[in-house]
Amino acid sequence: MKKPIFPVGGAQPLAPYSPAVEISGMLFLSGQIALVGDTGNLNMANIAEETTQVMENVGLLLKAAGMDFGNLVKCTIFLSSMDHYAAVNAVYGKYFTEAPPAREAVAVAGLPRGVNVEISGIAVRG
Repeated sequence: MKKPIFPVGGAQPLAPYSPAVEISGMLFLSGQIALVGDTGNLNMANIAEETTQVMENVGLLLKAAGMDFGNLVKCTIFLSSMDHYAAVNAVYGKYFTEAPPAREAVAVAGLPRGVNVEISGIAVRG
């Protein structure tokens, strides 16, 4: 049976979806943007801060499910421009002490609320 995950102190979803869903030991994380806690404000001072906020939001979801970044096996990074690729990678890489998960990074025509980066993922227990 699937279990929706709503992290304490996390931003509320912008549409009808669960921030994450766990089923059979797998956690599917919806795309995270730079929303700050329950305020609904965006942290977009620069691409490094924006990416840090996104990764912190990913971490909140993992923690709410009793997991951490080591449980991530797959991520997708959506960028408003490939010009952000290097800066996003510099921040993203700091969150993994062991082998990082498989992933792809793609530039898209637009992201929710005009953000520059959105990251989704799949994590597995064990």
